[in-house]
Amino acid sequence: MKDYIKIHPWQIVEEGFHRENAKVSESIFSIGNGRMGQRANFEEKYSGASLQGSYLAGVYYPDKTRVGWWKNGYPEYFAKVLNSVSWNNVHISVDGELIDLNVQEPINFKRVLDMQNGLLIRSYSVVTAKGITLDFEWTRFVSMNRKNIGVVSLSLKASADCRISIRSVLSGDIHNQDSNYDEFFWQDTISGVEGSHLWLRQKTKKTNFSVAASSLHNISLDNNNYTSALSNTDLQSAAKFDFHLLPNKSVRFQKYSAICSSMYEEESQLQSTAHNEARAAYEAGVDVLVEEQKKAWSDIWHNCDVEIDGDDEAQQSIRFNIFQLFQTYTGDDSRLNIGPKGFTGEKYGGSTYWDTEAYCLPFYLATAPNDVARNLLVYRYNQLDKAIENAQKLGFNKGAALYPMVTMNGEECHNEWEITFEEIHRNGAIAYAVYDYINYTGDTAYMAEYGLEVLIGISRFWSQRVHFSEDKQQWVMLGVTGPNEFENNVNNNWYTNKFAVWCLNYTRDQIQILQKENPKRFAEIATKTAFEESEIQHWNQITQNMYFPHDAKRDIFLQQDGFLDKELIPVSQLSSDQRPIVEHWSWDRILRSCYIKQADVLQGFYFFEDEFDLETHKRHFDFYEPLTVHESSLSPCIHSILANKIGNYDKAYEFYLRTARLDLNDINNDTCDGCHITSMAGTWMTISKGFAGMRVRNGRLHLSPHIPNNWKTIRFNIRFRENYLRISIGNDQLEVQNIEGPKITMNCKGVDFQVDSTQTKSINYA
Repeated sequence: MKDYIKIHPWQIVEEGFHRENAKVSESIFSIGNGRMGQRANFEEKYSGASLQGSYLAGVYYPDKTRVGWWKNGYPEYFAKVLNSVSWNNVHISVDGELIDLNVQEPINFKRVLDMQNGLLIRSYSVVTAKGITLDFEWTRFVSMNRKNIGVVSLSLKASADCRISIRSVLSGDIHNQDSNYDEFFWQDTISGVEGSHLWLRQKTKKTNFSVAASSLHNISLDNNNYTSALSNTDLQSAAKFDFHLLPNKSVRFQKYSAICSSMYEEESQLQSTAHNEARAAYEAGVDVLVEEQKKAWSDIWHNCDVEIDGDDEAQQSIRFNIFQLFQTYTGDDSRLNIGPKGFTGEKYGGSTYWDTEAYCLPFYLATAPNDVARNLLVYRYNQLDKAIENAQKLGFNKGAALYPMVTMNGEECHNEWEITFEEIHRNGAIAYAVYDYINYTGDTAYMAEYGLEVLIGISRFWSQRVHFSEDKQQWVMLGVTGPNEFENNVNNNWYTNKFAVWCLNYTRDQIQILQKENPKRFAEIATKTAFEESEIQHWNQITQNMYFPHDAKRDIFLQQDGFLDKELIPVSQLSSDQRPIVEHWSWDRILRSCYIKQADVLQGFYFFEDEFDLETHKRHFDFYEPLTVHESSLSPCIHSILANKIGNYDKAYEFYLRTARLDLNDINNDTCDGCHITSMAGTWMTISKGFAGMRVRNGRLHLSPHIPNNWKTIRFNIRFRENYLRISIGNDQLEVQNIEGPKITMNCKGVDFQVDSTQTKSINYA
């Protein structure tokens, strides 16, 4: 653990300023509200290493793909979430000396992310060249109620009479750290002052997203004696406040900023909307806005909190993960999705991956109203035409759909061939999400309304992607990359083949159900998609005779053809100075090694666990986990869930801490690029699906609990269909409170039980 990150159940606390880890802290202490977000860059001037980041949901740029050579089917661009208008800058000078924490040495530096209330608080003291001690306390937040509003509040005290200058800036001089060719993504930047407002407008190149920002200020002095001046240049507008600060007296300064985008406002109304919203925030005042913020977060935590008694480190970790998830995505806009870094950094471009369906959907299914998770699926339905276009670019036809590995608008925008062309298993996760959503919510209407069209497109892709091997007399799939990205261009990846078969069978079954239950709607879908019954016959031929690589001696499925030709040296025998291997080995060496980046075969066992008995689970876990380096953020959570299933409880807890504290402890040495938002949903799954053993089978909620020995109790609330439930698990006792909804029948370790409406049921499960 980073020794300066202190353990607290509701806070992330950094004590002491650590320049060498400044960018890591900027990621960890990020704030957001689903509409916009910001890394924890300082308000005051900071000349040290920093990744400046202020991002707006849905605002992106198609940066030209940069590759050494071009291949047919390559995407033309790599989409990037844009570093947008910098609204929090508040530079401080004392007697002409600019405060810069890379120059002055902060004393008693403390930074607190108050997760319970959604506030970022920072305090410290500095001594100026003239020997004056200044005490700073900053508070910053983006409002969960007023989605376009960000607030900065400063309290400043001096030990001696001094001249203070506060310069507040709205800046359009912004860049993305990851831009190819150092391109500047914004155009038509204009700024100005209007009355007491600072304002700024910008438009993106190519995509023509427009952004308008407006700021107002309030300053409170004992004598209220200060001068102010507004100014602007091409790329920024500024307000400057000058005053004398008397010994041991405080000044309180607030900045209210509204940042609006054309995602949500008519371009002609952008600036007036920004002005009006900034004015409304200013008139409400910081105290009112903070109370609104506390209430909003209280409502969120009421639905999604996980309480762990007996392990403060685990408690802090799960709340941090949940907090970042709800800062990233609130589910009120089906045009938005969840980027692997959310609003905490630029890596991966802020685009959508298969992480959403495989890891994030289960979290939102249980912790938010149905329409939140439904919007994640509608996002993919709305991009079905683009998925069909993506498949056509690779030579597929007749409505075959290949969803992109990376996207903003449905177009593939990933620029690595082994991912763009070969990591096609993402189609399986998107199809499974349709099943997962309906299975959990009981919303069977979704299949007829949206789901079946997506399934048909995906199944057509699989049926064209396989071919019949005369040698094997079976269907095979060549040239793919499975979830283990340390293997490229392999033949017959078991996980990919398994998902293809499942998708084809599931689509066939859903077609037959809809034909029977709603023939009119099925006829509409068949006409729209040009579906023919002969397609099912072809699908059946594939599913009944698909090839799966298997080792008879060990009785295990092989990750892909030829896996046993590798030198099988367990990870435990690797020297620590070679880890992580992705930072120490050549790609050639990695590809030839046996080492697995993340769950691959075991990812399939996670999705399709009921098809295999416990001994089969154990055999595969015991073979593959020792070869897994877990250098993907998505790996530890799956292994924790599977370890719980097979009774390897020490491993389950070890992997829980690894996934839960991945960013807090910077385990993979990459938190400086941003937090691992999508894997954070996997942390919640280790609690619900791992330690609680929560599953939905035949429309009924099943629990198979076992919690770590050092935990006294875990408690969490979930929504399940018509019910809102509170689940408490001790070392041998399960308690279910039916807070809202009708009587419900559940199952604990094979035994059914009922909980009446508003009642509580206790069960001894030992």
